[in-house]
Amino acid sequence: MSNRRIYLDNNATTPLHPEVKTALKEGMDAYGNPSSMHSFGREARTLVEKARENVASFIGASAEELVFVGSGSEANNTVLSIFTCTLEKKCTCDRCGGSGVITTTIEHPCVLETSKCLIDKGVNVRYIGVDRYGKVDPEKLAEMIDGETGLVSIMMANNEIGTILDIKELAGVVHEKGALFHTDAVQAVGKVPVDVNELGVDFLTISAHKMYGPKGVGALYIRKGIPFCPLIRGGHQEKGRRAGTENTLGIIGLSKAVDMRRKEMKDEEERLLGFKTRLKEGLEAAVPDISFNGHPEDSLPGTVNVSFEGAEGEAILLYLDMEGIAVSTGSACASGSLDPSHVLLATGLSAEYAHGSVRISMGRETTGKDIDRVLAVFPEVINRIRNMSSAYKKGEK
Repeated sequence: MSNRRIYLDNNATTPLHPEVKTALKEGMDAYGNPSSMHSFGREARTLVEKARENVASFIGASAEELVFVGSGSEANNTVLSIFTCTLEKKCTCDRCGGSGVITTTIEHPCVLETSKCLIDKGVNVRYIGVDRYGKVDPEKLAEMIDGETGLVSIMMANNEIGTILDIKELAGVVHEKGALFHTDAVQAVGKVPVDVNELGVDFLTISAHKMYGPKGVGALYIRKGIPFCPLIRGGHQEKGRRAGTENTLGIIGLSKAVDMRRKEMKDEEERLLGFKTRLKEGLEAAVPDISFNGHPEDSLPGTVNVSFEGAEGEAILLYLDMEGIAVSTGSACASGSLDPSHVLLATGLSAEYAHGSVRISMGRETTGKDIDRVLAVFPEVINRIRNMSSAYKKGEK
């Protein structure tokens, strides 16, 4: 076993960037409440508003269009819950439109579980399927949208298989039909270029800890003039759009993470694409009876999802962990479940292959030596598991 531990679960969370660590330490001195009028509060408010401008500009938005939240899950819940306002008659605003929602079968659990809750409340929620790569057909989406549809929510990049969806085209279809469009861009922002104006979205979700920032802070883009109702009420913070004292320290960390993404993202994208090619070619050459999941081209640069016949994903994960290599069997938010990945099943993969899948997600700290180590260890791990399995018979595929 190598002395170096290799972290390949960056889609679940990323290690703090060294510059972010420094910014967090320095930011601890700004402990005033940003809503207070005294000098301590004004100092904190200045930092929050500078961060708002910085993060907003990173995605092509204006500062007034950005709301700081506690997580990507909170942002997604906020957007989806807007469309229950009229239905429940609990909102005092007069801006909320239709309550019908369309989303996909491959969304993050925070969207799918919220959708179930909305159904229980009487909201008409419908799901559009995907092709074998995890893509949504724009024509099928257009056919689904009707006069009752208020919102369509489709992720920009899938957290498990890495597929990048055609958000610009899909948003255009939705707007032609008169509905609003939200994209969960948690896995995309900071990994690939994202511009809200180019995409044409009405809402967009960001999370700091997916791009080397701190946990517990994110942001929600809300296009100016779009209907909005707060999920968390009780205070005037964030211009009445999200109650609760702002997480000044977390916001500082998110802003610094954005600074570093501006400097490093392009070079990192190219480097990870090279590692991805080496990893896929190396695994394919060394391990028989495997298949790769997700789109072969329109995919996150550092994500590889691979299925192994006759080998359980959980067993692969544990054996690799004993070798000091950390991977995942899917979404970290669903890791407590023994069910096969809903994303892989949605792409048409069999339950057997879905159970035998692992996600390798690389990041800024991944090195070429790490990839060499993975390729050296993986074949032995798979062979060991398959030799113990009665389900795998080499050459009988």
